[in-house]
Amino acid sequence: MPDVVFKKVDYTLKKLVEDIDIGEIGLPDIQRPFVWPSSKVRDLFDSMYRGYPIGYFLFWENGFPGEHKVIGTGQKQKAPRLLIVDGQQRLASLYTVTKAVPIVSKDFHHARIRIAFNPIEERFEVTNPVIEKDVEWISDISEIWKPEMSSYTFINKFLNRLGANRLGANREIADEERTKIANSITRLEKLLDYPLTALEISSSVDEDRVAEIFVRINSKGTPLNQADFILTLMSVFWDDGRKQLEEFCRQAKKPPVDNRPSPYNHYLTPSPDQLLRPSVVLGFRRARLEHVYSLLRGKDLQTRQFSVEQREKQFNILREAQDCVLNLQNWHDFFKVLKRAGYQSGKLISSEMAIVYTYAMWLIGKMDYCVDPYYLREVMARWFFMVALKGRYTGSPESRMEQDLALLWAIDTAEGFVKVLDQQINAIFTRDYWEVTLPNELETAAARSTGQFAFYAALCLLDANVLYSKMKVSELLDPTIKSKKKALERHHLFPQRYLQKIGTSVKHLINQTANYALVEWSDNIAISDKAPKDYVPQIEAKFTGEELQKMYTLHALPERWYEMEYTTFLNERRKLMADIIRRGFMKLKENI
Repeated sequence: MPDVVFKKVDYTLKKLVEDIDIGEIGLPDIQRPFVWPSSKVRDLFDSMYRGYPIGYFLFWENGFPGEHKVIGTGQKQKAPRLLIVDGQQRLASLYTVTKAVPIVSKDFHHARIRIAFNPIEERFEVTNPVIEKDVEWISDISEIWKPEMSSYTFINKFLNRLGANRLGANREIADEERTKIANSITRLEKLLDYPLTALEISSSVDEDRVAEIFVRINSKGTPLNQADFILTLMSVFWDDGRKQLEEFCRQAKKPPVDNRPSPYNHYLTPSPDQLLRPSVVLGFRRARLEHVYSLLRGKDLQTRQFSVEQREKQFNILREAQDCVLNLQNWHDFFKVLKRAGYQSGKLISSEMAIVYTYAMWLIGKMDYCVDPYYLREVMARWFFMVALKGRYTGSPESRMEQDLALLWAIDTAEGFVKVLDQQINAIFTRDYWEVTLPNELETAAARSTGQFAFYAALCLLDANVLYSKMKVSELLDPTIKSKKKALERHHLFPQRYLQKIGTSVKHLINQTANYALVEWSDNIAISDKAPKDYVPQIEAKFTGEELQKMYTLHALPERWYEMEYTTFLNERRKLMADIIRRGFMKLKENI
């Protein structure tokens, strides 16, 4: 028989709850957003009441047996020996209902999960106002498990309340019904003795194998990632840090109602696992989280041994890094980099990882190399333009970031930091890239093309007017403008219905990036499905020849483009668009 990496342990619900209370089992997400609907919690208790199995739990030994300390904000007696890997929502449901502990909803509101029980019908429901007024229901089953409450007292209270209500209806409770009610309530109370099974994985098993075990035995195959493990460790050994991280992410989702400083912005509404990454990069100069997880557990990567001292040292590094990441001044100063690069809002950025890892690199430049703020913004604007256009952190972002961090290993000056980044940019943005590679990459119909977004960013950098408008592109891309219709819309220069009429029905051709231009929405409606040679001369009459020439140049439109054969137009415009993107980027290099 092969060596097994787990052991089977039998619990009762009461024992599980007690172990969570004393800290033997780490259930840090009691105060995290709860994703199960209340109806699913109801069904869980209904299954237990009927004696059905509800599945097992998967725990992982923490690796620090016998260590005693207070964790989080609760009065735990020791650091948890076991961390929950699978069954977290079930365990949280059982704990919050039996202990009457509030949960945090998806909207970050504190609320109780209140489950009702009808002992006459032996039926569970989610508590609602109608049930609360109905004396035939126990509106909150948590009441029966309060320490001061005995089942005898609870049954008598219920029967007396029911009897008083029935008395007004001239109908008494029959002995048979009394017995049924008493039995049902007793059976509910004894759910604390419900048998449960846990598989406890040895602490010697690393996180990759734990994740593999989870995926193999989990019916949904939901993958665990390294960020999940690190966030769990934060909950166990630095709960305040995780709370700070999650509160920051929560505040970033909505504008502040009191105009106080807030992380809200128009670029990124981060999740905790996303915002964990800049802290890891800044603190440990690593992008692959598996190594950082081992460090935070207190593991010496050379000896493979764990120690409390090593763990505390690594958590101090993470603490300092997260302070920088969550610093509101740093946060908003960084977003000026994206605006400087021509990207007016997150809607023009196809990859959130591009923002996350550029923020990490910006923090390294500021905190570790002390680059002058002005020069840091300029070099990072050039860097982000390249990152966004090339999709540098799309695909295998951790591996790519590891390579970028490796470039800085031998660098110890601000000048060296700037030079390394510019060398990388120049190695990519060659003459061949602008004249050959980029025009070919623009031959796409993707709705979120990095080339098209870079073109819009270049129009902002070049201070271009909207096509056939006196307004600036940057003005109408302002994310603070709110209206029923978008201030700007992507418009088919050669309308779809017109192309279909002339025999071009392939969507890849119709929806190519080169067939789009930004116009004001009212113009878009007026253009409709007219042929370009029909609608353009009417619009041109509103502008001078000089205005039209400048407009066509900046919008990469060949002279008398509306009279060109369609595929010829696409080929020509792709080359011109690539050159406008190049010119926009060169605006970021003017002060080098």
